[in-house]
Amino acid sequence: MPLVPFEEITHLFAEFEHAAFRLETRRGYTTDRAGDRYKAFMRGIDPPPVPGNPWNTNVREKAAQGARFSRVRIVDDPPTDGQRFLMATASSNIAAGEDIRVLSRVVAQSVDLPDYDFWLFDSRILARMHIDDTDTTVGVEVTEDPSAVLAACRARDTAWPLATPSAAVWAQVHSSV
Repeated sequence: MPLVPFEEITHLFAEFEHAAFRLETRRGYTTDRAGDRYKAFMRGIDPPPVPGNPWNTNVREKAAQGARFSRVRIVDDPPTDGQRFLMATASSNIAAGEDIRVLSRVVAQSVDLPDYDFWLFDSRILARMHIDDTDTTVGVEVTEDPSAVLAACRARDTAWPLATPSAAVWAQVHSSV
């Protein structure tokens, strides 16, 4: 299956009808580390909410149409700086209507969750992220192959009930820092 640039799948985030689910498995992402919010976070400044950014605007619009965004982030113990940053910034996404949960890497491995990131749209389109050793997305593999989509659905259905709401985990992590 050929890889396409991430920009070629962005239409899926506006076009799905019912549910978009993300499994995040990385310890951090290059795009986060390159941003000013991450750099400020590393200096001890909590990231301010960004309710008007394009992502949150789309989440609100889709939620108003009855669609749902959700994700499970796999985190280490203790969480990496990148994972802490994602938890610190989740509040804007959650306020927009996205349900973000956290699952420990130990649990994820014990139930054989995939070790790669993906988006699953309406339980029928799988967008598997290909990310290199520098945590940079190098392309996306998009498929509607029933066996690949079913595996992603099973991963979602396994991860979701085991995961804890991000805000609760962040409150624990943030208080211990």
